[in-house]
Amino acid sequence: MKLVSYLKEEREQLGVLIDGFVYDMETLHPDLPGTMNMFLHYWEDSLPMALAGELLLKEGTRTSNKRTPIGELQLLAPVPFPTSCRDGYAFRQHVAAARRNRKVEMIPEFDQYPIFYFTNHHSVKGPGPVACMPDHFEKLDFELEAAIVICKYGRNIKAEDADEYIGGLMIMNDLSARRLQMEEMLLNLGPAKGKDFATTTGPWLVTLDELKDLEIAPKENHTGKNWNLTMKCRVNGKQVSEGNVGDMDWTFAEIIERVSYGVDIYPGDVIGSGTVGTGCFLELNGTGKLNDPAYQEQWLEDGDVVEMEIDQLGTLENKIVKEDTDWSILKRKK
Repeated sequence: MKLVSYLKEEREQLGVLIDGFVYDMETLHPDLPGTMNMFLHYWEDSLPMALAGELLLKEGTRTSNKRTPIGELQLLAPVPFPTSCRDGYAFRQHVAAARRNRKVEMIPEFDQYPIFYFTNHHSVKGPGPVACMPDHFEKLDFELEAAIVICKYGRNIKAEDADEYIGGLMIMNDLSARRLQMEEMLLNLGPAKGKDFATTTGPWLVTLDELKDLEIAPKENHTGKNWNLTMKCRVNGKQVSEGNVGDMDWTFAEIIERVSYGVDIYPGDVIGSGTVGTGCFLELNGTGKLNDPAYQEQWLEDGDVVEMEIDQLGTLENKIVKEDTDWSILKRKK
């Protein structure tokens, strides 16, 4: 099932995508919640009811004229108001390449436990324009990721049980202002200000039943589901990166285990995978300069269009827009 959040009469509305058309949840069943937040809070009752209604529509047993082509809708983030947003560090290829480019050894702790950081859940956006301040354009970067949303309350969850807390998968772009990020991380805190302005997700949330045939075994000595899903990123129509969700070394189940240790997790919590190998300009520029000192760095600029595509999860498109101001926090530095 593909769950879509969109703007309807200036309010958030949840629908299901079937063959290019979006049906409101009441079309599937009159008792279904009309927002993602409520759907997630009543997940165990709502999902079976929604799947049954979806099947009737797909089979033609139930028909409805109350549908809208998805191209006519203003899409929101699939989870428009996440209760929290964490981002992991699951792809060894990306970590190893980034460290190699800085001429430092691979850090052994990567293979011992998964890590994550908190980003600003109030800055989560869906498809469409992303407004950036002047300082964000000091090495503005994309990060190609997948993300999950938590669908039920839990605490101290073992990795062996964690997959049942995953409501579905979606695309995530962890936008990053690298100069702000690198400056603040000199003080061994962060990333924070270099990340808090925008994280985009979408275009919809795909429930795990729809990905069943694409499940693969996790990496050796790891626990949890993984999926063979090709990941790509294009900037202004040119492909710049490619990877696979199946390349995750740490699984989402293992990340949930660490996240929930001594901590309550809630329906609506979003957790990103971290950047796939080749999945950002920081890595690509570093590799390019390592191979050729004359390599010209590339960063996102005003007007650039970023398209992220993951098999079965759709395409998330965002246009970078510079805010009409010259206000700079970097110039306030003491």
